[in-house]
Amino acid sequence: MRKFLWMALLLSAGYGVHAQDETVKKLQADSDRNIAKDANDTTKMTWKTGGVFNLNIAQGSLSNWSAGGDKFSLALNSLLSTYAFYQNGRNHWDNTLDLNLGYMNTTSLGTRKNDDRIDLVSKYAYDVGKKWDVGALFNFRSQILKGYDYNTDTSKILTSQFLSPAYLLLSPGVTYKPSKTFSIFVSPVTARWTVVMNDSLSARGAYGVDTGRHVKTEFGAFATVNFFKEFNKSISFKSRADFYSNYLHNPQNIDVYWTNLLSMKLGKLFAINYAVDLIYDDDVRLFGPEGKSARPQIRSMLGIGLSYRFSNR
Repeated sequence: MRKFLWMALLLSAGYGVHAQDETVKKLQADSDRNIAKDANDTTKMTWKTGGVFNLNIAQGSLSNWSAGGDKFSLALNSLLSTYAFYQNGRNHWDNTLDLNLGYMNTTSLGTRKNDDRIDLVSKYAYDVGKKWDVGALFNFRSQILKGYDYNTDTSKILTSQFLSPAYLLLSPGVTYKPSKTFSIFVSPVTARWTVVMNDSLSARGAYGVDTGRHVKTEFGAFATVNFFKEFNKSISFKSRADFYSNYLHNPQNIDVYWTNLLSMKLGKLFAINYAVDLIYDDDVRLFGPEGKSARPQIRSMLGIGLSYRFSNR
């Protein structure tokens, strides 16, 4: 786990990572640029709102194919990423909400979910210098629909649903912004709650919650490293890596939540997106030969489809 963590940290430092979600992109860079202002600034309060909607579709079929495979497959993945940025002088309040949902259907496996995520980030900060601000960050993560572990083609076991689990984090801290593309937020005093509202999952002690309980409270240190880079008008890369250490239990086993997105525009309404997500949560012990071990969770997605952007400016 330590080798894995060092690798994640090194790659994060190399790439950076951006604090907001995919839709933020150039507008977020503009927001960061406007935040660093003189103490006598009298700029009126302003809101910037908008987002992006992506819909990717992939379909395949086989007929008398000697190499084998499913006769029919269809994958549908969607992303709605919205933002609302507020600024008044040195005060700024940044909010982003990402909703991901995807399904795939094959002849042999039927219909199964392959992506499902709710990710809300809200951060208030007060600018204390060209490269520093102080404030607080709130993060909520969960999913929309039920998730299952498929033991066989016909048998499935419920493993997750909305608010089971859900992760809430409240973190006062300091942000260092050495450039317009790179920032680091650090907090040595962070509260995190893991919520499992489903009674059957709670009874199994899923996601680290004590058996029969619905909420687990943790206290620890938190850091998020953020990076966003536009290589040209068509290609951009965005990354965000969160690190959390629980002071109360195995602080050396650091939880990692790392998302990466490479986007390439194809005209006004189409885009190619390649996403790689990596999660390590020491409390999620569903893996290994006996299903009781923690493991790095990795998801990658390559898609081409519709991409529609909207904003109030």
